[in-house]
Amino acid sequence: MAMSTENEHPVKAFGWAARDTTGHLSPFRFSRRATGENDVTFKVLYCGICHSDLHNIKNEWGITSYPVVPGHEIVGMVTEVGTKVTKFKVGDKVGVGCMVGSCRSCANCKEDLENYCPKMILTYGAKYYDGTITHGGYSDIMVSDEHFVIKIPDNLPLDGSAPLLCAGITVYSPLKYYGLDKAGMHLGVVGLGGLGHMAVKFAKAMGLKVTVISTSPNKKKEATNHLGADAFLVSRNTEEMELAMGTMDGIIDTVSAVHALLPLIGLMKTNGKLVMVGAPEKPLELLAFPLLMGRKMVGGSGIGGIKETQEMIDFAAKYNIVADIELIPMDYVNTAMERLSKADVKYRFVIDVANSLKPF
Repeated sequence: MAMSTENEHPVKAFGWAARDTTGHLSPFRFSRRATGENDVTFKVLYCGICHSDLHNIKNEWGITSYPVVPGHEIVGMVTEVGTKVTKFKVGDKVGVGCMVGSCRSCANCKEDLENYCPKMILTYGAKYYDGTITHGGYSDIMVSDEHFVIKIPDNLPLDGSAPLLCAGITVYSPLKYYGLDKAGMHLGVVGLGGLGHMAVKFAKAMGLKVTVISTSPNKKKEATNHLGADAFLVSRNTEEMELAMGTMDGIIDTVSAVHALLPLIGLMKTNGKLVMVGAPEKPLELLAFPLLMGRKMVGGSGIGGIKETQEMIDFAAKYNIVADIELIPMDYVNTAMERLSKADVKYRFVIDVANSLKPF
């Protein structure tokens, strides 16, 4: 008989979990492992809500193992370190993003691309080295191997920096890898949600001209006045789109709904790069001819390795970049999920774990 999640490890933990495909979250007692020699244990202060949390709690990707404690935008304060830990000390501000393990020996891991390791271990809902299931940051404490822990610079507020660990790195990594980080370049950003607003902030800090592309005309003021975008295109406005054809060096597409790629490809210059970071559930139509005529590229990108994630956080600290958040108590989380499903948030919910997680 399998041991209960509350007793499989020695350290008692408490959080909120979903038990079935309704996705309803409620209080949940479980356990964490004791601090190992290479581990960092920290008190969770804040945890962002990623759209993938919503998919996971409802098992919309068919990979969920219940009960599931979501959360992979986790920040807090170190309370204990293992005897072989060298990078962190008690009292440090730290974070854990989307992964807590990898094989550490494959070609990707050796290139600091743990995020592309075939044996990468997700922060929640995955099988850890010891055979137990990982649990995320909708909880009071976190334990992680120090390799997968990120140091949060002192000048960054923890609540606003939590979403950087997923939304931030998801847009920073492709800007760097695809060479879309050179001052003076013209970048299009499709969608102005949790990912899109971070793409605008990072691109502007890099010195790019940024055009937001959206189906919602009412987001123009927010994009230009608040976030600092240089221009705004309504993707359903044929005249606006035609005037912008052939003007962009690259596009970061953050939309996870099915949408047309052909108009976006037309917006790019010769050698333009359209990078997908959203994940539509159904295939998108991609015609070869428009790519051939401009030597254009359609690529993808997912989060980043640990080294690059630390680089991103340090860049954010240098330019005072944080996510625009709505801070919520833990008992609001089910309402937040309903609102998230309707895109009713500017731009990231963050749970005030330390001040609102009440043991039952």
